[in-house]
Amino acid sequence: MLLLILGFILFIDLHLVPVFMQGARQQVIAKIGNNPYRGLFSLLILLSLYMIIKGFQTTEISIWYTPPTWAYHLAPILIFFAFLLFIATYAPTNIRRLVRHPQLAGLKLWAVAHLLVNGENRSVVLFTGFLAFGVIAMIGSNKRDGDWIKPHPKPRSLDVMTVAITLILFAGFMHFHEWLIGVSPLPMLG
Repeated sequence: MLLLILGFILFIDLHLVPVFMQGARQQVIAKIGNNPYRGLFSLLILLSLYMIIKGFQTTEISIWYTPPTWAYHLAPILIFFAFLLFIATYAPTNIRRLVRHPQLAGLKLWAVAHLLVNGENRSVVLFTGFLAFGVIAMIGSNKRDGDWIKPHPKPRSLDVMTVAITLILFAGFMHFHEWLIGVSPLPMLG
């Protein structure tokens, strides 16, 4: 569990640098250059992901709570909306007029959905950490960015296209989830 926690702390700390330490980040970039900074950042992210994955795989599992049956029906719905928010981060949609930080909102939905259906220790630690990170990063981003200036309205056709793309990607990920992650996303149907 220690490796999982240390990897997660490294991952989160690296992602909070642009939120809370813009000045320090710019100083490092000024010293070593943008490309070396990006390379170092990428290497540290890869190291943190390795630590998280290895720590997750090697943690002795204990059950902290039994998920309620209804959670297995709610979780895929939350995950769909998490996917939609992630995609809306990079798409010109009206969702960005409703949600200031769609990627962080999507991350929080994703974490909550996984907490609803995973009651074992390593998952609870990991997804609670992601949920806490989403809250902290959203608060920090709001402070950093100041008043929210909503983007101009976009054509509704872009919203429809974004939902269609989300449905396709969501269906594909649900289909391959067990192969990729090793766990069925719909265990109650299996």
